[in-house]
Amino acid sequence: MDFRKEYRVEPGKGFKIERADPGDTAGYKSKEEAREKLAENRAKLAELQHKLFAEGKQALLVVLQAMDAGGKDGTIRHVMRGVNPQGCRVTSFRAPSDEELAHDFLWRIHKAVPAKGMIGIFNRSHYEDVLVVRVHDIVPKKVWSRRYDMINDFEKMLGRNGVTIIKFYLHISKQEQKARFQDRIEKPEKHWKVNPKDFDERKHWDDYMQAFEDAIEKCSTRYAPWYVIPSDKKWFRNLAISRIIADTLEDMDLRFPEPSCDVTELVIPD
Repeated sequence: MDFRKEYRVEPGKGFKIERADPGDTAGYKSKEEAREKLAENRAKLAELQHKLFAEGKQALLVVLQAMDAGGKDGTIRHVMRGVNPQGCRVTSFRAPSDEELAHDFLWRIHKAVPAKGMIGIFNRSHYEDVLVVRVHDIVPKKVWSRRYDMINDFEKMLGRNGVTIIKFYLHISKQEQKARFQDRIEKPEKHWKVNPKDFDERKHWDDYMQAFEDAIEKCSTRYAPWYVIPSDKKWFRNLAISRIIADTLEDMDLRFPEPSCDVTELVIPD
C-alpha cells in the first residue's frame, strides 16, 4: 500500500474528519505482522538521513499534531529510533513566552526550522494558533481566520528554500483517549504524565475536531501536505509514519557530495 496516497488530504477536494477511521490498520492484523516492515522503514530512514546530512543542501520538517494522549512523543521515540541525533532536532511548542507574544505568531516557529542537512520535528507547531486559540477564544475570529493564508505562505516560502514539509495529524478516537488517560492514572510510572487540564480539554472535543478539520482542509497543499494517520493502534501509527517519512526522503533525490580531492591519488603514510 502507498501510505502517502491513502492518508494524504488532497488540496481542494474537501475533508471531513468524521470520515477518517482512527482504528484503520490498512489490512495489517497485529503488531507482530507489522514489526518487520517497521524495522525496514527505520533502516531506510537512517540510511537516507545519513545522506541528507552529508549532502547539506536540503532539510526535512516533520510536523506532529494531535489531541492530548494522541501519541506525538511515542511517535518520535519509536519512529526515529536509529536516526543519528546529530542530524535531528525535536522542538516542542508550549504556551508562548512573553518574548514570543511580543512578536508575530510565526516568529518562534521560524527560529526552529531545521537547517540544511537536518531533520526537524515539531511536537505541536504553528497550527496551535488556529487550534487552541480558536477553541478558547484567545484571539478573535477575525485574527485567527487570517492565519491559514499566512501559514500557507510561510510553508511555501520554506519549500522554495529547500525545506520539505510533511504534516501528520495523529487521529485517535475519543474512547481511545479516555483509555490512555485511564492507563496513566493506573500505572505509577506514568503518573508524571497526568495533567488534570488535559481531562478538562475533553469537554471541547467537538470544537477541536472542527478546528482540526478546518486547519487540515485549508492548509494541506502540494508543497506541505497533511496526512491523517489512524492512531488508535500505536503500532500501525508508527508503521505508516515511518514509511511516509522514508518515502518522502527518497523523493528528495539526496546525493552524497563529490570528494574535495582525487581520492585515487591519496597515500596514507605508514
